[in-house]
Amino acid sequence: MRVVRFHRYGGPEVLRIDETPRPVPGEGELLIEVSLAGVTLPVVRLTHGDGTGGGVPLPYAPGGEVVGRVRAVGPGVTGWRVGQRAAGLAFSGAYAEFVAVPAAMLAAVPDGVADAAALGLVRGGQVALGALRAGRLEPGESVLVTGAAGGVGHLAVQLARALGAGRVVAATGTPGKADFLRGLGVDELVDYGDPDGDWGDPVDVVLDGVGGDVQERGLRALRSLGRLVDYNGVGGPIDSNQLRMRGQSLVGFAMAHLVGQRPEVYERHRRELWQFAIDGAVRPAVHATLPLDGAAEAHRIVESRANLGKVVLDLTR
Repeated sequence: MRVVRFHRYGGPEVLRIDETPRPVPGEGELLIEVSLAGVTLPVVRLTHGDGTGGGVPLPYAPGGEVVGRVRAVGPGVTGWRVGQRAAGLAFSGAYAEFVAVPAAMLAAVPDGVADAAALGLVRGGQVALGALRAGRLEPGESVLVTGAAGGVGHLAVQLARALGAGRVVAATGTPGKADFLRGLGVDELVDYGDPDGDWGDPVDVVLDGVGGDVQERGLRALRSLGRLVDYNGVGGPIDSNQLRMRGQSLVGFAMAHLVGQRPEVYERHRRELWQFAIDGAVRPAVHATLPLDGAAEAHRIVESRANLGKVVLDLTR
């Protein structure tokens, strides 16, 4: 079967298609014939290594979100049948015609949810909803989302509205994304590419998907007793005394902790996301759909943060 891997560290150019045997599902796994695979910024960053000459073991097959059909059921797995539609997270080997995925990381896709929507929600939706809940958003409160046009951010602004936010502010580094974001129902736009730009009135909750200096500016945009949720994987320089003086909170969010330690919350969020999609309250956007041999181009788009919504690899093309 065809699978995208990289054999050395570098930019998108290191990705190549290899021929490997079809995987066999092990204990607790399902074999998925992949129709769509999602490209995420954390995975894109893995191609560059750790900056010291090391990184993930080589050759490495990038992981990510997948949607497809169950083609084999591994030992110890119950409640699944061959032919079912499934969406989930593959730790590696997602850009492939077939991938073995732990059943715990997969969900049956309900009727009424298209493959592309399922791909967007299975990770990006979980991160967005989990971050909003970590920020303890209350109906009527205001929310600012950085990286608002990305795969997670564009879902976060929609979910904030669906959860009753009274004011939703979208922050991006590219003014050209304004029409896209206004189409999602945001109230205000902030350009963090302008170092002197006005971020408007303070907000109750900031979801930071960018980090660095943007995170620091997001903290300044918080009102007293506000909450900043860091889910960006980059971090930033936070002065804990500033938090204390204004009664603010900084919360770190990583979905892995929900999966491992609060599986009942993860499952509840999954059900909520499916229903939001069926009701039309959340509309996952696809920026580009590329064939498997377009994986390098997909990485370039995501790495440049040019995407409006999700970048997808279509394994049926």
